[in-house]
Amino acid sequence: AGGTPVFSKAWFEATGARLDQSTKTPFMSTGAYVLDSFDYNRRVVYARDPDFWGAKNPFNIGRNNFDRIRVEYFADSSAAFEGFKSGAYTFRTETSSQSWATGYDFPGIQQGHVKREEIPDGNVGTHLSWVFNLDLEKWQDPRVRQAVEMMFNFAWSNKTLFYGLYQQPASFWPGTDLAATGVPDEAEKALLQPLVDEGLLPASILTDEVAVPAAHEAETNRPSRRIMRAAGALLDEAGWTTGEDGLRRKDGKVLDLVIIQRDPLYDRAINPFIENLANLGIQGRLERVDTAQYVERRRSGAFDLANQAFDMGFEPSAGLEQWFGSKTADDSSRNLMRLRDPAVDKIIETVVAAQTLDELKPSVRALDRVLRSVRFDIPLWYSDKTWVAYYDIFRHPETLPPLAVGEMDWWWYDAAAAERLKAAGALR
Repeated sequence: AGGTPVFSKAWFEATGARLDQSTKTPFMSTGAYVLDSFDYNRRVVYARDPDFWGAKNPFNIGRNNFDRIRVEYFADSSAAFEGFKSGAYTFRTETSSQSWATGYDFPGIQQGHVKREEIPDGNVGTHLSWVFNLDLEKWQDPRVRQAVEMMFNFAWSNKTLFYGLYQQPASFWPGTDLAATGVPDEAEKALLQPLVDEGLLPASILTDEVAVPAAHEAETNRPSRRIMRAAGALLDEAGWTTGEDGLRRKDGKVLDLVIIQRDPLYDRAINPFIENLANLGIQGRLERVDTAQYVERRRSGAFDLANQAFDMGFEPSAGLEQWFGSKTADDSSRNLMRLRDPAVDKIIETVVAAQTLDELKPSVRALDRVLRSVRFDIPLWYSDKTWVAYYDIFRHPETLPPLAVGEMDWWWYDAAAAERLKAAGALR
């Protein structure tokens, strides 16, 4: 409910505006900021509403400290970083480990005009992954998906490419007590057993350790012989055998794989993965597409693998159906993998029906366990810290909220510091 917007019915009736139609006219809102100006594909500027109804309410005292908030748009992440270095904007959340580890040596940093911080993030970690398009026949067999997943060497990627800054998100609730661990406890078994009895889950779900990504060595990208043999055996069992040319075929069709991507920053992780696929006899290919093509191909299912970021919460509920429910497999941008699994649907119903934390936690762990057993994705990386860089014109309390950076709530603007940076030529 906290994320549900509230709109004025009277305003819509008076203006004739509709929620199902595009418009350049901003809706009447109830927040502390209103739209001040915009330039399509370039920037949006918000201004603090001097007549904000909640300004004097106790829970807003000390919040909403900025008169104006300007959001700048760039063509890609590289252009955005260059814009920050030149002072085109003054607050940046960094998402690239390479930039964070090596890129912050520009004059603004060296002269003390720009600060950077690693702020602990107590939220549920984002489960970033490449998801399979389960509508395609070649990805129907979980053994094939598992074999492909085994070709991504996170340990090497993290050490060599990401400067050791990441962890791999095995769970969809990484870093929390909602993540499934080990074998299911009695509370989980009570939820899983009926699904086993119905034939919706294998009996092994009750006794096996929860599925985790393959454990690779960090010294080389190439998977160990043990992993290669195991992955090859899975493909053999699934009917994808190696021909004289070294390629995997089944019913005369070569096992190929296309990853669609719009951000060149992913190339350094994708290309070594494709090399490992080739060693297994799989033809992998990266296809660079623009944003419009990327959105359309994800929508239409014209891909084998595509990025997806699963952002879960501490109290998941009906929103899980958008992420994992069979009903949304054809039209939800969240259920990008087109997952249709009756067992998952039933566990989601249990999660939604939970009335207490004692009911919620085991049901979420059971869901996490089953989702991971399906192996519909290849877990990539996440960080339990938020990396922020900003010009030295902002201040924040020494202790920040554990679940947010709080830049929009608790930070404030230091006008004197801004004047010093302007005098030094650090700000435009």
